[in-house]
Amino acid sequence: MKRPLLAVMVMILAAGCGGGKGKQAAMSCEIGGDKSKADLATLESGKTYDVAVRTNKGDFTIELATKTSPCTTASFVGLVQKGFFNGLIFHRIVPGFVIQGGDPSGNGSGGPGYSTVDTPPSDAQYTKGVVAMAKTGTDPAGTAGSQFFVVTGEDSGLTPDYAILGKVTSGLDVVEKIGRLGNAQQQPTERVEIKDMAVTTR
Repeated sequence: MKRPLLAVMVMILAAGCGGGKGKQAAMSCEIGGDKSKADLATLESGKTYDVAVRTNKGDFTIELATKTSPCTTASFVGLVQKGFFNGLIFHRIVPGFVIQGGDPSGNGSGGPGYSTVDTPPSDAQYTKGVVAMAKTGTDPAGTAGSQFFVVTGEDSGLTPDYAILGKVTSGLDVVEKIGRLGNAQQQPTERVEIKDMAVTTR
């Protein structure tokens, strides 16, 4: 059976990017949509960035793939620092496949109003614990807004089309527990809410 597309409805407009406050990291990034909403964080090379995700079902940590996806991770950190994800839910839960969240509309159609692109490596594998960004089927490979998914199956079988955000380094048991809270319609059977996210470096 064909698995449904992981989707985030983001309007992609002409690419390009300018300077300005808070946008140093965006200088080499392709920005689509409303560029005024893109406030990409400046990530220091040589540092490891972790995002602690606190949910009402437990906590987990994502180590960001800053080298593989510099624009995606800079955007994600910028959104975390603005509190964008606080109070959002995991709106799509497919047992044995993925859990998906990060949509302010809560139904899979929303995003931050802009997008970035980091073309994933041709050998990218979306195995258990890998975190990547959702996109529509018509968006270029590596397009990212705010919706992300965490793979809960051993191997999702997805092709290398989704920007790699990182990998769960602690709390995988929490992710697996959340991954069991979905029905045949890919809807959560319980509300799974992101209380907040926090970025740390090491």
